[in-house]
Amino acid sequence: MSETGKRQEAMGESKAGGASVPASQLVSSLAPPASPNERAWRRFRRNRLARFSAWFLAGVVLLVLVWPLVSPHNPDALSDNQFQPPTSKHWFGTDVHGRDVFTRVMFGAQISLLVGIVGAGVSLIIGVTWGATAGYVGGRTDSAMMRFVDILYSLPSIIFVIVLITTLEGVLKNWLAATGSPTLAKSARLIFLFVGLGAVSWLTMARIVRGQVLSLRSRQFVDASRVLGAGPVWILRHHIIPNVLGVVIVYLTLTVPAIILYESFLSYLGLGIQPPMASWGSLIAEGAEQINPIRIYWWLIIFPGGVLVLTLLALNFLGDGLRDAWDVRGGK
Repeated sequence: MSETGKRQEAMGESKAGGASVPASQLVSSLAPPASPNERAWRRFRRNRLARFSAWFLAGVVLLVLVWPLVSPHNPDALSDNQFQPPTSKHWFGTDVHGRDVFTRVMFGAQISLLVGIVGAGVSLIIGVTWGATAGYVGGRTDSAMMRFVDILYSLPSIIFVIVLITTLEGVLKNWLAATGSPTLAKSARLIFLFVGLGAVSWLTMARIVRGQVLSLRSRQFVDASRVLGAGPVWILRHHIIPNVLGVVIVYLTLTVPAIILYESFLSYLGLGIQPPMASWGSLIAEGAEQINPIRIYWWLIIFPGGVLVLTLLALNFLGDGLRDAWDVRGGK
């Protein structure tokens, strides 16, 4: 072939069925196929609502981390400016003790987000371990483990957390105080929220992981590793769990808002975060206490509740976007 013919072929000038083939299509046809992660990322970028939610959550996290360092207001300092409406000095107004509500919302966000993230982490560890073990071993072990999950499903999860807090919190406080950990003793309620909410949120995670593992354990690459002498733990760590990681991340994103909502509900009932600590739920409860027939201090409920609702919506939209992105039936 002459040099001119080679250049024409490289530029896509060759004829195919009487029509010229554009150079971009020729190059794309020669490019290697995109990996599942790359296709998922493309689908996620096309979802504007999910991308906006991700940026919103990043802004909330950045503000929560930075504001306590630059805030001109002490969240626990009492003043004579009780029940001041929103102004340029107090963006969200002040509460019954004259404290800046915006600063308290930012400090409360630290607790609420921390409970959600740590609780989801506990759910991740228990759920993935339980579901992967049940799905890979199979047989009677699988049946026994999943029947245990069914039994826990029949119990009201929020009631279980309430009973756990009310019965064992005092025992944990006394034990931590006796072992010389007074700081941890003050955080006993927070520890129970971490463990309790995470311990009741892993059931669906275990079922999802089990279903994925059941479909993967008979694949050829798993059989090849088994023939080469790989043990069950090695196969789970290097082959099966990495292949279910996308589904796990999606459900983990949806677990965080559920745990935050649980914590807010418990704090609203007075069974969650206790003063002087604050969370979004406890701030809403404090605002609800100030409702009376004479005057309603609306900013004490609207702003903490609005931030909570917007954050939960963003987390759910992000989870939906990730779910659609990892859906293999989606577009390219």
